[in-house]
Amino acid sequence: MVRAFEYPKKQHNTVKRYNDRGTYQLGPIHSVINNSPVVHVSFTPGPEDRFPAILPMIGVMASYDYPSSTIDEPLDCYLHGYVSSRLMRLARDSEKGLPVCISATKVDGLVLSLTPNSHSYNYRSAVLQGYARPVEEVKEKVWAMEQITNKVVPDRWRHSRVPPDNVEMTSTMILRVQIETGSGKVRHGEPHDEAKDLDREDVTSSVWTGVVPVYETFGEPVPAATNKVKETPLYISSYAKEATISNREQALEAVKE
Repeated sequence: MVRAFEYPKKQHNTVKRYNDRGTYQLGPIHSVINNSPVVHVSFTPGPEDRFPAILPMIGVMASYDYPSSTIDEPLDCYLHGYVSSRLMRLARDSEKGLPVCISATKVDGLVLSLTPNSHSYNYRSAVLQGYARPVEEVKEKVWAMEQITNKVVPDRWRHSRVPPDNVEMTSTMILRVQIETGSGKVRHGEPHDEAKDLDREDVTSSVWTGVVPVYETFGEPVPAATNKVKETPLYISSYAKEATISNREQALEAVKE
């Protein structure tokens, strides 16, 4: 049996609370990032700022040097943003790369228990730590923009006006985050109530327990006011339908122990 690649356990990424739910395998962690429409990127703005900063962004795990790499293999995280934003400026001015933390969570269900203290979610979460550096090479920058665009809707890049023009390339900055380590956490199954409550007929007969599946649903595509294409392309409508079905199946599967 081939052993799955794992992130090294370090002080800042080791799961302590409910550590049996923790995972360090690259595949599950990268999948959460790539299946989340939005990731949150945190960084330290500077000594003059009291508070850490956190930004919602589009991020995708991929490898420019090894494009055939699978989700289970070492990958970088690519982020894109406006060239003059604070995050981009700090990354550009950092010689060794700007330390960042990237996180994402998918909620698969509401876990309703007998007591408030035992309520939970079925979820998949991922946290990555690494160093962000600007992508300078034009070919890699365009490649990364393609990966990010295709994360929004698969195959969208080649169905849009490409390549980006000089103004778009100049105003957009791509960060490549070299991941140092990371961890994930997964909860699935039904409520886990304590015996002291399960033995109480007055409680079990009056409080409904179970799981409410939660999943992202994609609606029917709505054309823009300026749209001149008569029918919605199949690659868009098919993705919306298939993604909804897949998300529902994932949520129902998460109910199982």
